[in-house]
Amino acid sequence: MNPGTPIWIFPTRVLTIFAMLPAQRTMRQHIIDLLADSPMTSHQLARALGIAERQVEEHLAHVVKTVTRDRSRQFFREPSSCVDCGFMFRDRTRLTRPSRCPQCRSEGITSPRYRIESLSADTAHTNPTASHRSNSGKGYV
Repeated sequence: MNPGTPIWIFPTRVLTIFAMLPAQRTMRQHIIDLLADSPMTSHQLARALGIAERQVEEHLAHVVKTVTRDRSRQFFREPSSCVDCGFMFRDRTRLTRPSRCPQCRSEGITSPRYRIESLSADTAHTNPTASHRSNSGKGYV
């Protein structure tokens, strides 16, 4: 299927898939472009790209690796927090939203937000809060 091809979903409405995405760019490049503009959750990315949220989360792991190799950009993750007690998931290494709070057991958890910032040549990767592989090799900070 070509991008911009109309697909009939309902008898009265036409849905155009990837109408805003040029064909020559990959999904991960589109994610990088979107995150460079403003912070977004995986749900917001999924809606903007027209794919499932789980697919976005799978792509994000690779986006982190790509951005980490690029010395001119930096990947940031704003952690999830509990809506009820305010617990912040700062030490969480996974990029997905937690299912419940470890303190109050509430399931009202905000989604993490991701962003990519451009760096000048002299400050490339000097920020200690930047994404990088943890010592255990199991995730990202």
